[in-house]
This record gives sequence, structure tokens and C-alpha cells, in this order.
Amino acid sequence: MEKRSHQEIYQRLESKVEETLSTCGNCAQTTFLSLQEEFDLEGDEILKALTPFPGIALRGETCGAITGGLMILGLVHGRDKDNLNNWQAYIDSLPPSRRFCRRFEDELGSTMCAEIIEDKFGRKFDLADPVEAMEWFQCGALEKCGQVINKGVHFVAEIILEG
Repeated sequence: MEKRSHQEIYQRLESKVEETLSTCGNCAQTTFLSLQEEFDLEGDEILKALTPFPGIALRGETCGAITGGLMILGLVHGRDKDNLNNWQAYIDSLPPSRRFCRRFEDELGSTMCAEIIEDKFGRKFDLADPVEAMEWFQCGALEKCGQVINKGVHFVAEIILEG
């Protein structure tokens, strides 16, 4: 595998986030796919499963950048069905995942979609309501939420690169 600088990785991730988010409008899938492709990880079924995860089904709950990022960290640090009894692997998966969530919260003020949106847009939106979702989109959703996703993928990439 070729040696890549961290800066090159972050630039590719940002390009992939912009491209994917503009295509699918889904923060969880954008986060996951960007990191999955950059780090050559499996998980196409996970990508599909993440479809309803933005704000946990648009309820304003956990940000999709968190859920997508945690899925990637699980692929990197987690255990599989043949090792479910490996409690040490489970314990070892928690520090990088908690570090990611803590860094995200420290940087963005919350891990909750509704709180992040209110901070970024100056108001709340009910994204399950088509009229409000369109208002949110017209207020710069791709750009502002893209910034959130970019922070998340950078944090996950840093953790992966640290080893």
C-alpha cells in the first residue's frame, strides 16, 4: 500500500464528502462511504443499513456523522460473529469510539442532530416535515451539514491513522 500523507487523506475525504452528500443527502451514509472507500474497508450492507440513520430517522437524535463514524470504527476495532465471546476486543473498541464522540461533541457542542442544526442554522427544523426539510435545504444544508460531516470524518481518520 502506498504511503499517503494525512493531508492528502483529509483532502480526498473532503472531496468524497462533498460528492456523496450532494448525491444522497444522507450524513450517515456519506460519512460511512467516504471513510470506507478511503481506508478500503468492507461494509456495503452497512451502507445500505445506514439509510434511515440521519438524526436517527430524522427525529433530531444522534447525528448521522456519529453513527456512520462509529460504524467505521467498529469495522476497524470491533469483533465479528466468530469472536463475539472476545470481551477484550469489545473493551478495546470503546476507547477509540469514545474518543471520537468526545472530540465531536467538544468541537460541535453536541452529538445530537437537532442541537447541531439549531447551532448551525440559528433555528430548529423538523426534517421529517417536507416543508421544513425544504426550508432547511434552501438555508444551506449541504454546505453546513457538509462541514459537520467533514469534521467527523477527519476525527475518525485521525483515530484510524493513530493506529
